[in-house]
Amino acid sequence: MVSILTVLFLACAKPVGTYTVAQAPIAPVASETVGTLKAEAEAAWSNRGDKAQLQVALQKYEGLYATNPNDRDVAMHLLRGWYFLGDGHETEKDAKLAAWSTAIEWGKKCLAINTEFTALLGKGDETEATSARAFGQSDVPCLYWTSSSLGKWAKLSGIGTTLKYLPTVKAYMTRVGELEPTYYYSGPDRYWGAYYAAIPSFAGQDLGKSKDHFDKAIATYPDFLGTHVLLAGEWAVKKQDKATFEKELNWVLQAPVDRLPDVRPEMEASQRQAAALLAAQGDLFAN
Repeated sequence: MVSILTVLFLACAKPVGTYTVAQAPIAPVASETVGTLKAEAEAAWSNRGDKAQLQVALQKYEGLYATNPNDRDVAMHLLRGWYFLGDGHETEKDAKLAAWSTAIEWGKKCLAINTEFTALLGKGDETEATSARAFGQSDVPCLYWTSSSLGKWAKLSGIGTTLKYLPTVKAYMTRVGELEPTYYYSGPDRYWGAYYAAIPSFAGQDLGKSKDHFDKAIATYPDFLGTHVLLAGEWAVKKQDKATFEKELNWVLQAPVDRLPDVRPEMEASQRQAAALLAAQGDLFAN
């Protein structure tokens, strides 16, 4: 696996004012094929609920990125696609970690398009967290999916890793909330709902705040299934509220997945996650 320091942070010997992330070089495509490649990438992306089609989309977007590394939309699709591969398709721990690690790499590239951010980091006395103030509206998708990928990767890696990278995750999601609080179906409130339930008590666990954020996200976008799954898997488990756990997950399993057609693949993945949580119920509750 690529070194975490390489994936997540600036190399110690970086030139001033640059922001580098390890990534194998990608051969650019001929300019006359860009339009065709973009159409193929978008077609495969629309079918990302199929793992093979998602992998095709990622390959196509890599070709587009090589042609124009400053295209935020292309970089964001690579970041979000690798995140979804880990979250929605992979089931084994190592495969999830590998997908989210790759997503983090693309996230750093996506964020590095913001030259004010890279300039702040280049000064040497700033961190990813303190430099988040440089991001603007156009950076929101990159910020959100980078924060989500880093958070998932860190949590699966263990509590020590989670606490180590928590300042960056929180700073990025806080900035998303400042710039676009309802981005991706109230993503910031969904994140804080999970955050306040998942962190240990010594780090500030607060189930009241957790529920408040989940309730706010659901009130804004009640049909987004991912929020209900997180409410059950994080808050209800920590609260040991089996009734809410079962109610939320059974509701997800019965909900139409086409109410939000733009994220139907993610909705279908949420239903798979709901089924998996219900199957593991005996291990999650004391009685």
